Amino acid sequence: MPLKVKKTPMRRCVGCMESKPKKELVRIAGYEGEVSVDPTGKAKGRGVYLCPREGCFAKAVKKKAISRSVGIEISAEQMDRLSLELSKISQSAAANDNGGDRSSEKEVF
Repeated sequence: MPLKVKKTPMRRCVGCMESKPKKELVRIAGYEGEVSVDPTGKAKGRGVYLCPREGCFAKAVKKKAISRSVGIEISAEQMDRLSLELSKISQSAAANDNGGDRSSEKEVF
């Protein structure tokens, strides 16, 4: 009897509307009037998923998709804070992607 293949959970980015594996996306959680980036994916509240790219966040803000999906009216200050947190996460993800790969660097003898 063959082993069952484990399904990877898929989520949809509210910015670009692409379905991707849950691990590739960043969760934004809304709970009791507060909205925050949830790097663990386990925070209380209603969650929304975004790609860690700046463009997806901009599209989601333009469409008001985050506030609609979370069910909370989000102020401009909260959006700025979310933008800063997402940019930090995307920068650290980019650094981790390039951290071990040195094939693109030139060797100097």
